[in-house]
Amino acid sequence: MLTEVLAALLPVVLLIGFGLFLRRRQLLPDAFWPQAEWLAYFVLLPALFVHGLATADLGGVPIGRVFAVLIGAIVLTAGLLLAARPWIGVGGPAFTSVFQGGIRFNNYVGVMVATGLYGAEGTALAALANAAIVPTVNILSVLAFSRYGMAAAGLGQVLRRLATNPLLLASALGLVLQLTGTGLPIGIDGALSALGQAALAIGLVCVGAGLMLGALGQHLRPIGASLLFKFAVLPAITLLIALAAGLAGRELVIVLTFHALPTATSSYILARQLGGDHALMANIIAVQTVVAAATIPLAIVIAVALG
Repeated sequence: MLTEVLAALLPVVLLIGFGLFLRRRQLLPDAFWPQAEWLAYFVLLPALFVHGLATADLGGVPIGRVFAVLIGAIVLTAGLLLAARPWIGVGGPAFTSVFQGGIRFNNYVGVMVATGLYGAEGTALAALANAAIVPTVNILSVLAFSRYGMAAAGLGQVLRRLATNPLLLASALGLVLQLTGTGLPIGIDGALSALGQAALAIGLVCVGAGLMLGALGQHLRPIGASLLFKFAVLPAITLLIALAAGLAGRELVIVLTFHALPTATSSYILARQLGGDHALMANIIAVQTVVAAATIPLAIVIAVALG
């Protein structure tokens, strides 16, 4: 299994490194990257989710238990983060960055690893994980910004973000097609499959291009706190809940892997929009992306050993 894990992770590392290389060498204009990120997030990744969920065999997947484990672990970790705020010792805007770093996840890396491990079934399981996690982390993050950020956010904004989130909408559509047995027409099937294949490569290259490796010596305490909650507290809670819920096999591997992923690069954009500490957020993203090269294989090995 370790060979399969490394084989799944190596393309992730290479594509992220390639994106960092392209950005550092300025081989593409700066205006290219926001457009590529938009294409990956709003078109390619949703196409991958719709196709994966609509065409996969999910007959034996305990969907309810997978949702309960993923959502329950995030909510508990968020509560512990709030309780630990005095210990973290940072102001409100900086705390929103630590909070996002503790519960958000990088979709592209998770889907790439899941697909590398289990093929089309892994893609479908990754889409299920996104359907559970995306609304949960968006609600909690916006609520955190409304309390601790420099810009207020209300319930209406939370609902609008959920109603227009492309990953959530794609996951919902794929689930409807799966549960109703509708499937996809031949032409649509092929088109979505082709778009989905492009999603992972472009998304991971954009992740690499978005890394900010400077000024990592600053903010050591909040960065350390985000690492503790993201790579120790959240995976530990997830593992305990998953084992108590009776998850095993592929499902246990996927839920633990998704809660051992680095935080999303989109956290930086959210920090800028809603009054967070975007400089700290950029450093958290960079450090977590590097550390995840060790935590993801460890999470998979533990899940395989116990499940």
